Amino acid sequence: MMMQKVKKNSGKGNRLLISINVLGSAGPLRFLVNEEELVAAVIETAVRNYAREGRLPILRSDLNNFLLYSANSGTDGKSLSPWETIGSRGGRNFVLCKKTPIAVVVNAAKPPKKTVKMTGECC
Repeated sequence: MMMQKVKKNSGKGNRLLISINVLGSAGPLRFLVNEEELVAAVIETAVRNYAREGRLPILRSDLNNFLLYSANSGTDGKSLSPWETIGSRGGRNFVLCKKTPIAVVVNAAKPPKKTVKMTGECC
């Protein structure tokens, strides 16, 4: 009769070691996440770890100002939705970018009013 060892996280899904490159930073962040974790939670963890390690350039802590791209997605240029799971694309290498503000003219018939629109042009 063989005894089987019971794993601690047997019902929690697979864990992934992911690597996130932050533009302008010296090296990637690496940490473990559950493959069912949302992209928004991964961005939050990445920004928190980045600040804890004292990396430069200093990032703001507003999580809505960041986009996460799959490093292996090619040239499609689409960021991951904050509501999809991190394991949905099968990748483990990502790029974290700040959204950049772009001035947009709202109505050309009246005197120009400028609004700021956030885009994810980083790559």
